[in-house]
Amino acid sequence: MVALRDIVITGLLLGGLYALVSVGMALQYGVARVLNVAHGEFIMLGAFLTFSLHIGAGMHPLWTLVVTGPAMFIIGFLLHKTLYKSLMHSSPTLDIFEGKSLLASFGLYYVVQNVGRMIWGADIEGYTYQPLMGTVTAARIPVNRLVALAFVVGISILFYLFLRYTRMGKAIRASAQDPTTAGLMGVNIDNVLAICFGLGLAMAAWSGSLLSLIYQSITTSIGLEYTVYAMIVVVLGGLGSITGALAGGLILGFVATVVQYFKPSLVTIAFYAIFVILLIARPKGLMGK
Repeated sequence: MVALRDIVITGLLLGGLYALVSVGMALQYGVARVLNVAHGEFIMLGAFLTFSLHIGAGMHPLWTLVVTGPAMFIIGFLLHKTLYKSLMHSSPTLDIFEGKSLLASFGLYYVVQNVGRMIWGADIEGYTYQPLMGTVTAARIPVNRLVALAFVVGISILFYLFLRYTRMGKAIRASAQDPTTAGLMGVNIDNVLAICFGLGLAMAAWSGSLLSLIYQSITTSIGLEYTVYAMIVVVLGGLGSITGALAGGLILGFVATVVQYFKPSLVTIAFYAIFVILLIARPKGLMGK
């Protein structure tokens, strides 16, 4: 019973983090039609910005979320307004645009990674925030992971309410379903797509900030690992499905926890096995349409 309890708790904590990592990529592809393979590099930037603000300026790690998210949102908004908007308007079809944007994202991956290495180097960095280093006595849950989960749940709820009830959220959903009709109804498609791309990078930055709090050790090479995780979750949930990404993240978290309990060395293999099996059995994903 103790082992089952630990698996459920750890799976929920890890799954929530994977969900937040993946929602941004699902939003970028589902609305902006950009499969951003540089997604993980912005997770890395979020983690290192939190590290620098905490170590250099003494800012509370959780307070850095008010800096990392908006900063990456602005970068994402400007990136789409310049790079991806230009590619979109020069592409005669959506398929051609998706191919061009994928190649552009590979270039962005190398640029961001090397900028990160120029600033922070290639060594392992990290910090320990002592007030959050204890455990909850009853279930021995690390406090930092519990706090991170609370923030993941809070961000996910706010994001859902934003998409469901605000005017911009409705415009985003309309643009995802039929951008041509949404444009005819008065939606500024270029702005909506740029906002979606910016929100995706903001989600990535928040994920990185929380990762740095949980694991206390980060490097400028962590981006690719989390890009792969995000892609697996997005395919698992259904390409472009926000709720699917949330569900897929939780599933992947529980799978990782169960496999790690019995054979830690097989976690990555299990991820790829799920990815391949799902592509063969249900290419649309769990909630894909």
